[in-house]
Order: sequence, then structure tokens, then C-alpha cells
Amino acid sequence: MAVDDRFTEDFRESEDDQALGTRSEIITGPVSDWASDFSHLEPEWAADPYRIQDDLRQRCPIAHTDRFGGGWLPTLYEDVAAIAYDTEHFSSRSIIMSNFRPPRELAPVGGTPPISSDPPFHHDARKLLLPAFTKNAVGRLEPATRALCHSLIDELDGRDVVDAARDYAQHIPARVIAGMLGFPPEDGPRFRTFIENVLEGVNLPPDERVARMTELFDYLLAQIRDHVDNPRDDLTTYLVDAELYGNKLAPSHVAGTMALLLIAGIDTTWSAIGASLWHLAKTPGDRERLVAEPALLPTAMEELLRAYAPVTMARLVKEDMRWRGVEMKADDWVLLSFPAANRDSAQFDRAGEVVIDREVNRHAAFGLGIHRCVGSHLARMELRIALEVWLERFPVFGLADPAAVTWSTGQVRGPRALPLRIG
Repeated sequence: MAVDDRFTEDFRESEDDQALGTRSEIITGPVSDWASDFSHLEPEWAADPYRIQDDLRQRCPIAHTDRFGGGWLPTLYEDVAAIAYDTEHFSSRSIIMSNFRPPRELAPVGGTPPISSDPPFHHDARKLLLPAFTKNAVGRLEPATRALCHSLIDELDGRDVVDAARDYAQHIPARVIAGMLGFPPEDGPRFRTFIENVLEGVNLPPDERVARMTELFDYLLAQIRDHVDNPRDDLTTYLVDAELYGNKLAPSHVAGTMALLLIAGIDTTWSAIGASLWHLAKTPGDRERLVAEPALLPTAMEELLRAYAPVTMARLVKEDMRWRGVEMKADDWVLLSFPAANRDSAQFDRAGEVVIDREVNRHAAFGLGIHRCVGSHLARMELRIALEVWLERFPVFGLADPAAVTWSTGQVRGPRALPLRIG
């Protein structure tokens, strides 16, 4: 396969199509009533969404907003699950609630397959990725991940206060995904910028948002070209060489999948690592128990994923309809809050508590339905190793300043600043 003008032109045409959508005016600012004016971009949501979701679950389980051109927020596990499994009435062609909607013509592929894909294309696009994320494939990455975590701790050792988010959690999945894709490991800081642009820049004017997205895809196109010229044994070369329906993947498919792995595979995991360390820092009883009983960590980890699930996904309503008592319009957004579903007392006993030895824990942290996270084995491995190494090296730690902890806004929630006092 040679790099030629067609490759670039095909990719650019797809990128332009994704940028053109129904423009929706965004209204930002204080929320008047979370039941009728919710916004996941407000600081109150970033600081503590659980209090808001618990209130909505009692008095208005499917909240509405006119922001973003109209959207819905179900907070019951039953409702979140029903929408996640219903691909007939809800489309995944865009999974980030923003100020414009990609055109319907993008379905069933979407801009970042397979997470943006609808059936029947979704099944085949997802199947392409499965070999790279099996338990055996992930297991081969564990020694290098453990060595990385120890090297990060080596750099922090001796400090009284460390930022566990920026100096530890954020490096781990960035380096792991970079290695899988064959990207330069020193590009980690660029990945953080890309993630913030995609997930936290949804309130920007469309032109500025497109410009920032172009930076990401320019980077990915450069990586694709390098892999075409210099093939090696990594996931990028695999995608470049892969075939679907007898043809090579479209350049837009390759770049879109790489963008998905880069963005979703990094921010979600570093958020889970950071939130887990935040909980253990503020809950000395749980920290002390895990230090004393390291065999409990896999069970505790599932509970931390349930309680602090980082991911909320969006869907788009396909056609006007009445759904469980509310009037949904075509192209309304629906936010699938897996964190809200995970704290529904109808589904979980003591749902609002963190019970680190919870035995029955069918949480939705990795999603529900056909789009359940393809990288769940990888995320679990990274989270487990990150916590094992941290607790081994820093068995005593706490919050240096609770007020200094900051959380990301948008659809992936995790600590952005997490100062911890060691010892």
C-alpha cells in the first residue's frame, strides 16, 4: 500500500463530513433546575454528580434539558440499560454530546468505529479489534506495565506531596496505548491535549472545535503514513493492513479507530486510577485493609469501578417517539450515565456506599449492550497493576488538601489534580 493523494483526500472528505452537522446553540451557566435544565459541563456536576443524580432518580428519573438543542438524562439502571440495548430507536453515530450533531449519513459507520457505529456494521468493525484485547494479549502487557508503574514511583519517591493524577495515573494508560499503537512514548503530553480538546472542549464554537480535532487527525495521519512506510508489529500496522468485506479499511476508518483507542483508552483508565486513589486517600480504613489483605484488591477494584465509574456515553434519538412517558424528538441527545445506573438502589444494595468486599457486583462501568467496552480487560489490568504498585510502594497516604482536588467536566469524570501526602 503506497501513501498517495487519495489516502489524504479520502480522510479529509470524511473529516469534513463529520464536522458538518445540525448546529445547536449551547447555553452555559448556572442550572435553574437539574430536572429540566441539566448540564454535565457545570462545576457542580464535576464536583459531585452523585448528589444530583440521586435527587433526580427520586423525583424525575428522566431529566431534560434544552441545552445542546435538546437532550435527556435517565438515571435509573433499568432505563439506562434499555436504551443501551435498543439500537432500533437510538443511534450511536455520535457518542459525545456537543454543540452539533453529525449528519445521519455517517451512520452506520460513524466517525470513530466501532463505538460510533450502528448495526450491522458495528459487529464487523468491533470483531476486528477483539484479538488485540483478549485476556492473553493483555496479559503479555502486564510486565511492562508493572515496570512502568515502578519507574513512575521511583521519580516520586522522597517527596512529601505528589500529584497522583498528573504524575502517576495519567502516564500509565498513555504509555500503554502508545506502545500498542506504535506511537512515540514521548508524545504523552500531546495525548493529554488531544483528550482535553475532544472530551472537555464540547462547549467551543464548531469552527474552533473542528480546528482542534484537525490537530488530532493530522497527528494520526502522520502516524499512519509512517506505519505504511515502515510496517511493524503493532496495532496501527494491523489496522492499516486489515480488510473488511474484501477491501482494505478506509483511511477514515483507520484514523477514527485510532482516535477512539487514543482518547477512550487513556482518559477512562487514568480517571479510574485517579478516582480509586482519591477514595483510598480519604478512606483510611479501606486503604489499610487493602494493604493488609492484597488478595482483596480484585474485588475492591470492581467496587471502585462501580462507585466511581468514569464514563457517560451519548446516543441520538432516531425518530420522534414517546419513550417511558417522555416525548423524545428526532436527534435529541440521550446521556447514558453509567455512573448513575451504578448507584441505583433498585439494582445494588447500599448503592451509595463503597463496600470494598462486595461479592455480587454486576456494575455497568464498562457500559451495557453491543458497545460494552472492548478494552475492559486492558483497563482492569492497568487499574490493578497501578493500585498494586502504589499500595506496595506508598502504603500510607492521604489527601494533602481536599479542596485542591479538581475533577474533569464532561462525559469522562476523573481527578485532574490529586495532591496526596505520602507517609
